[in-house]
Amino acid sequence: MPRRSLLFSPGDRPDLMRKAPDSDADVICFDLEDAVAPARKDEARSAVSSVLADPSFAPDAEVCVRLTATDPDADLDAVGGTTARTGGGERDSPIDAVMLPKVESAARVDAVATLCAERGIESAVFALVETAAGVLSAREIAAAAPTTALAFGAEDLAADIGASRTDEGTEVLYAREHVVLAASAGGVDALDTVYTDFEDTEGLRRDAEFAFSLGYDGKLAIHPAQIQPIMEAFTPDGEDVEWAKAVLDARDEADERDRGTFRVDGEMIDAPLIARAEKILERAADTDR
Repeated sequence: MPRRSLLFSPGDRPDLMRKAPDSDADVICFDLEDAVAPARKDEARSAVSSVLADPSFAPDAEVCVRLTATDPDADLDAVGGTTARTGGGERDSPIDAVMLPKVESAARVDAVATLCAERGIESAVFALVETAAGVLSAREIAAAAPTTALAFGAEDLAADIGASRTDEGTEVLYAREHVVLAASAGGVDALDTVYTDFEDTEGLRRDAEFAFSLGYDGKLAIHPAQIQPIMEAFTPDGEDVEWAKAVLDARDEADERDRGTFRVDGEMIDAPLIARAEKILERAADTDR
């Protein structure tokens, strides 16, 4: 399943959680961390559990829950007691994954995965890398068996290192690139940081396109209006798909002639461009599913 977009939905707002699948996001994430005030955590846990247990709640999207950094046990006790969703098909667990904030080591991923398994919850982990220590340990985190995706958190990282956020984002560019490299080395998805101004559609579009150019697989969103621009940025367009098909067709012909390089529309094609073409068609196939 593609993970071009992940929409956060506040865990203390059951009305918004129920509407989240209407956004067409690939992943919806019920947030028990930043979106919920400390005094409302228990209320939010109950609300998330209730929505997940509702048989009428059966989205096509992947469903995860962002745990709190300070008390993941209480979060998992709440969602682990729910029954599997029905309507869209039986599932062994009411959720597909958990998101873990401020991850700084593979050991933390493994520990939470164990807590999940003890409660019959899917142990796939979206690891949020959003501190200096987390960025520097990103490759180790990506290599942890339960990790299914690395997510980059620029806002928390900037606060952690004392950087001033700018429109250009140069203050977090190294970390942004480091996270996507670590994810690729670990064979897991990379999800880019949120774009905080949800009314700035063009700014979001540019930021998402830049993230795509860096190699990210998708992007985090804080508002349903952000989903369409993000999906468009991370979905190969028709021109790219046609180029990729032409490259692979020409490659097959070159293989028959034992040629290592060949031309497509005047462009010399070699192994890196073949890999790019394969990736484009892989992403296009994922979006059609």
